[in-house]
Amino acid sequence: MGKIFYVMGKSCSGKDSMFKMIHRELPDLCTIIPYTTRPKREDEREGVEYFFVKEETLSKLAREEKIVEVRSYNTVYGIWRYFTVDDGQINLRTNDYLMIGTLESYESVKKYYGEEKIVPIYVEVEDGERLQRALNREKSQDNPKYAEMCRRFLADSEDFCEENIEKAGIKRRFQNTDKEKCSVEIIDMIRGELQK
Repeated sequence: MGKIFYVMGKSCSGKDSMFKMIHRELPDLCTIIPYTTRPKREDEREGVEYFFVKEETLSKLAREEKIVEVRSYNTVYGIWRYFTVDDGQINLRTNDYLMIGTLESYESVKKYYGEEKIVPIYVEVEDGERLQRALNREKSQDNPKYAEMCRRFLADSEDFCEENIEKAGIKRRFQNTDKEKCSVEIIDMIRGELQK
């Protein structure tokens, strides 16, 4: 029976980088492409980071009962939704997977597929470093969205509070102060889980 290794962390904690490094080292882990209704960033590609869709598509998938989880964020640009769809990408009878998301989405995926099939990978970085990374990322965009960056940064403090982390059953945390060292620790943990 397969497992889903679920990477999560606050914005700019390096979870996207960790996800890519893990997948490069463990290419047999299948990836799941999430969906979003938010606009595509300059450095993103359709069907790679996300499937970028309209609200109508989300409504259609909900009517078809294919939504695994959905999160809605009231941003300074309107409501953006991120969601996972039971669209045939996941077959735990034959494969192991690597997923990325939030604590909230982790909880929903765990509920949908069963706790025994989900392995949490919680990546964290000191808040000052995280804020600097967020600022650097926004500065690199053609049209920086600083207000949204600030909203997201503050929302993460609430979403990833200690009470929520404990409630989700997260026992182990990976400190991303050194990207290479952090990725090695995560990859070693995954290899250990795959051998069980």
